[in-house]
Amino acid sequence: MNSWENIINEEKQKDYFKKLKIEIDERYESTTVFPPKDKIFHAFSQTPIENLKVVILGQDPYHGLGQAQGLAFSTPKEIKNPPSMVNILKEIEDDLQRPSSCLDGDLTPWAKDGVLLLNTILTVEESKPKSHQKKGWETFTDNIIKYISANCKDIVFILWGTPSIAKTKLIDSSKHHILTSPHPSPLSSYRGFFGSKPFSKTNEILKNVGKKEINW
Repeated sequence: MNSWENIINEEKQKDYFKKLKIEIDERYESTTVFPPKDKIFHAFSQTPIENLKVVILGQDPYHGLGQAQGLAFSTPKEIKNPPSMVNILKEIEDDLQRPSSCLDGDLTPWAKDGVLLLNTILTVEESKPKSHQKKGWETFTDNIIKYISANCKDIVFILWGTPSIAKTKLIDSSKHHILTSPHPSPLSSYRGFFGSKPFSKTNEILKNVGKKEINW
């Protein structure tokens, strides 16, 4: 199986990505963009494809100073947990009957445990959510999801919220496992995210296919 580096390099040769790169490079020069440029592909470096067990899809990075670190939903440990992260931690405690291993909101241990924390858009302008949508990132991340679907087996995809759930069509459900619910943001968490038990369900699936469970 190819490494992420090879897979990403192949995408970088495509016309859509060349255009995307010119625009994003210009944005980094002229505005404040998150995450730091060297962390754009951080999710891939933290979760090598040969270790991959779970994919959690986010939308775009946090747009506040110091929050985004290239892992969906995660923030550096010194940053106050954003509302979605607070709700994720609450659901872990309710689901597993114990506190999360990542109470500080830094999900790097999950990434190292085999959870790809992938935003569908990988950059954002400060204080402007979704400011980098429809520039090419969605094509890139759709191609990553398709690659995982075609080349891996028994991956658990955790899709929170309508934009993430729309990616179901890219995933071969005869080979993989898909868990969906409303988004953990305060706007939608009470419409079915709380009580959805994605963490115990994921570990049950992993156990059943002979993979080591995630230490949530």
